[in-house]
Amino acid sequence: MADHPARVAGLASQHAVRTKDRATWLNLFAPDAVVEDPIGRSPYDPAGNGHRGRDAIAAFWDTAIAESDIAFRMRDSYACGAEVAFVGTITSVRREVTVEVDGVFTYRVDADGRIAALRAYWELDRARRITSEPGTAG
Repeated sequence: MADHPARVAGLASQHAVRTKDRATWLNLFAPDAVVEDPIGRSPYDPAGNGHRGRDAIAAFWDTAIAESDIAFRMRDSYACGAEVAFVGTITSVRREVTVEVDGVFTYRVDADGRIAALRAYWELDRARRITSEPGTAG
């Protein structure tokens, strides 16, 4: 089960984000891939069209991921065809603010095992924001 291509790619993506390895993360994606995190309109994607192609995905990293410490707590995953869905919580810490989101995070791979689509199903209004005072644990 652990060797399913989409699960392998999804876990590699999560590891690269967690370890802040931008180059490795970007190399996981097919040239025409799309990232929708979350799906639809968001502060990082006001038009709600997703970040399409490596340049747009790199820009998404630079604005949404680079300055955050991100942790993944996935409770389970379900692989079918060329896709996997992870169910769990993502915690992001940025500038003394911690945000937690519960959701479903899907990865679809192409024939070469590269990520063709990363889609995150989570709701902005259900995100839990925890603000810490400087110098305290968050």
